[in-house]
Amino acid sequence: MPVSPPIATTEPSAGTESADRVADVLIAFAQSDTPLGVSELARRLSLSKAVVHRILQSLSSRALVQPVHGDTTYSLGPAAIGLGTKAWSQLDVRTVAAPVLRRLRDRTRETATLSVLVGHRRVYLDQYESPQEVKMVVEIGPQYPLHSGASSRAILAFLPEHFVGEATQELRVARPDADLDAFLASLDELRTLGYGTSINERNTGAASIAAPFFDSAGHVIGSVSSSGPAFRYSSTADDDHAAHAALVVSAAEDITRGLAGPA
Repeated sequence: MPVSPPIATTEPSAGTESADRVADVLIAFAQSDTPLGVSELARRLSLSKAVVHRILQSLSSRALVQPVHGDTTYSLGPAAIGLGTKAWSQLDVRTVAAPVLRRLRDRTRETATLSVLVGHRRVYLDQYESPQEVKMVVEIGPQYPLHSGASSRAILAFLPEHFVGEATQELRVARPDADLDAFLASLDELRTLGYGTSINERNTGAASIAAPFFDSAGHVIGSVSSSGPAFRYSSTADDDHAAHAALVVSAAEDITRGLAGPA
């Protein structure tokens, strides 16, 4: 008597279900503007707290999430940030930005850079170097805090308030003598003007003018800057500075439109 073949089933295996849950937890962190705890994740994902706790412990052991100091919540960890950096390098943002950066470099004769937000840090993704002998050159890949430099603040000014609070705390630790009121005022000014300026802020002799660009939903995802030696910026006339800043803002707007796709 012939034996019937086993009936195929579309029911997910235990391993698939487990992988789905881990993926859902990571996606929840990626979509959240604030750190998340076990109870909140369990509620959002309709999972038991015990399951969420095990997933967080596994992700934490691999630095994909990390506990928030002094709290019971978690945020994305350095390994997740590294994945984000890799993902950015494979997205169209570099392709969209490339002709814009070249044009900005040619018009200003200063180095044009592209930065993106990765987790709670900023990363240089691309640059087009100045043709001048004395110029600024950045290193692609390292992570920078959001509290220092025009490229960082151009992003921070348009992020949710908890990012600003976190950056303010980091600035207080990094520079105990920093004027926090002036720092917050600089973010307000950046929101008004649409760009920010830094001159020898990290004692590197460099200066930059930076403006943010946004995705199609209006979320800030990075910044464009025109950067060079501080002496060429600090000695620039006000009218020239305004014209230079207008080119940077225009470049950022071009990238925003390019990322939005055809109208």
